[in-house]
Amino acid sequence: MKYLIRSVKYIIWFIVILTLVMTIMAALGLVEPDLDMMFKDGSKSVGQILILFAVVALFYPMVGFRKQEAVVPGEYSEVRDKVINFMESRGYYLETEEGEMMTFRLRSKISAFFKMLEDRVTFVKVPGGFEVEGLRKEVVRLISGLEYTIKNDMEDGYSKY
Repeated sequence: MKYLIRSVKYIIWFIVILTLVMTIMAALGLVEPDLDMMFKDGSKSVGQILILFAVVALFYPMVGFRKQEAVVPGEYSEVRDKVINFMESRGYYLETEEGEMMTFRLRSKISAFFKMLEDRVTFVKVPGGFEVEGLRKEVVRLISGLEYTIKNDMEDGYSKY
């Protein structure tokens, strides 16, 4: 169900962006404000564009989201505060915590809006670290930073967070 909701969000987002761009171009006089003049095949082109958006929107959630393991040695109780402090330093806040699972959301509603409110990052404790799930770009960036921070903390013998 989550996959379908994400696909619908993306097709709506694509349509909003196209409409906004075409409206701005028409307002600036760069194109005629008539669909038949705006596009080579007129209204038929709009249908083709919508089909293209639908196809992209159906596949994007498959490649745009990721679940990856972060190496964070230690028991949950030992590393919990370090993970929370790290995420807070990156602009996230702890949304929920259930057992050994934490979910974080972006503090900035503007940043969350531009990610189509798909700003949730989930950490689930697994042996040897956490399984992190969220937007691909964010997951890679966060895991890299978290592992680096934890490694430096262990080498220095103290916690920065």
